[in-house]
Amino acid sequence: MPPPHPHRTGTSRRGLLGAAVGGLAATALPASLRLPAGTATAATLADSWALRWSPSPSSAGLGAFETIEDDRADSHTGGQPHIYPVGDTFRFNMHLADRDTSTDRQRHEVTGMRTSGSSYLRWLPGETWRTTYQMYIPSSLKATTSFTHIMQTKQPGTGTSPITVMSLRRVNGVQTIELKLFEADILVGRTDLVPLHNAWVDVDFRMKIGDGAAGSVRWILRKNGSTLVDATRTGVDTFLLDRVRPKWGIYRSLGDTSGSLQDCYLLLRNMRGYQMVDDPATVN
Repeated sequence: MPPPHPHRTGTSRRGLLGAAVGGLAATALPASLRLPAGTATAATLADSWALRWSPSPSSAGLGAFETIEDDRADSHTGGQPHIYPVGDTFRFNMHLADRDTSTDRQRHEVTGMRTSGSSYLRWLPGETWRTTYQMYIPSSLKATTSFTHIMQTKQPGTGTSPITVMSLRRVNGVQTIELKLFEADILVGRTDLVPLHNAWVDVDFRMKIGDGAAGSVRWILRKNGSTLVDATRTGVDTFLLDRVRPKWGIYRSLGDTSGSLQDCYLLLRNMRGYQMVDDPATVN
């Protein structure tokens, strides 16, 4: 079952499971953690993309993002700012003392893709979007028995569930990194986290925005040119209400039972946002 989370408000969602198919390529995982045999039929999405967003940390700073959620509860003012640019990277610090407004969890995240002081990208039904970047996960940022998310897609607003979550999760005692469709608890892909620690990893996340069974997700992880995961789920629901936007940072529960929580950080660089060229550019 998914970890505890605020629930979506608004109209009920349509069924998700009936049309879902997908594929997974993963390395260094015990057989018990892999998807069942026969599910590896990865779809190929179009390669024609228009660059819509490519912020420079040194010049745009946190103005690269639509909103900033840095210690919303002012729980650890001595550690602020927890999110800031350093050279060509965005850094997210997390301390054991930090608390979100819900005190059973911690959250330092940025949301959305800002293109100017008054404009940001909007992911809408029927459109296909892609975000690529490099992430550095130190060994201090470990997988946990409860939720630790490092990237989400969501509908804007409070009290809504994620659509997808990239998480660091312990599965049968093994540290893994995974991507899931949240509400339906559909696993897109998973691989061993430990070989990714203390190294730059390339992330390629693609989403077709669609309600009911009209959406799809593709998730690719590469390290030093080698593909660790290339997984696709089609026929899935990737839309709630209004629009979709990505979130990055550290959002984790304090309910871990493995002793993995400690002061840590996350680094992101070379962040890009693309739209499939057949879609009209959509900004607000």
